[in-house]
Amino acid sequence: MIEQTAKARSLALAASVACVAVSACAGVTGVSPSAGLTPGAKYVALGSSYAAGPGIEPQEMPATRCTRSTANYAHQFAQLRNLMLVDVSCGGARTKDLLEPWKELPPQLDSVTPDTRLVTITIGGNDVGYIGYLVRASMCSAGGATSCNQPPPTEAAWEALAQSIRRVAAEVKQRAPNARVIFVNYVSVLPATGSCAAVGMTPALAEGNRAIARRLAEVTATAARDSGAELLDAATLSQAHDACSATPWIGGYAGPDGKMSRVPFHPNKDGMTAIAGALAGMK
Repeated sequence: MIEQTAKARSLALAASVACVAVSACAGVTGVSPSAGLTPGAKYVALGSSYAAGPGIEPQEMPATRCTRSTANYAHQFAQLRNLMLVDVSCGGARTKDLLEPWKELPPQLDSVTPDTRLVTITIGGNDVGYIGYLVRASMCSAGGATSCNQPPPTEAAWEALAQSIRRVAAEVKQRAPNARVIFVNYVSVLPATGSCAAVGMTPALAEGNRAIARRLAEVTATAARDSGAELLDAATLSQAHDACSATPWIGGYAGPDGKMSRVPFHPNKDGMTAIAGALAGMK
């Protein structure tokens, strides 16, 4: 009971901070997602590793290649509101893996049924190779990569991503017409300017990756709006908590030994707690 109370207070504080930091939760419309959710309501979490939480303990057991954490934002929010969570987020997932089978995994959207009342979605980074760009930039800066002049994602790739996000939103609404659909975009990795040892890349390479991050956030926001879905702007929410900050919500490139982290450039537990709090505090 004491642990649950402490967690609830932590999430409540995160919600308060979140709404101040994002101008009363900018990009979010309507009432709190918890307002229409009775205890036991079905909540489906879709997405990639930024939803799944690789490297965050405790990990879901039995372990799968999806590397889901039971402390990711979906689990924390579901526990806070006593919801029936179906978490099918998966590390490495692209938008097509929400829509189609992915090897042995069924489409993530198969978990969305007419009784679903809330769906959160964090997706798109893998479609345009976002984490790969970040890792390559750090490796290049350290002299550990041979190909350092990779061009940014093409306009065709961005348009394909936008179309896929709109298709995902449409499929959710068709399968669960009474569900609230909220896109949660990607936590900020890099500071607004410059670079630092934690990310291990030159300022020039950091600026190129900031441009990709901005475009990813823009494409997600526009596609969500065009689809009638909502947006929790985690990118803005986390701006003061990038990998270079004193209180990061995301890991950097290297571990204490200077070698590449097992899960570089991914949200940590504090980042997940903040997103869960922001969900709880949406107005």
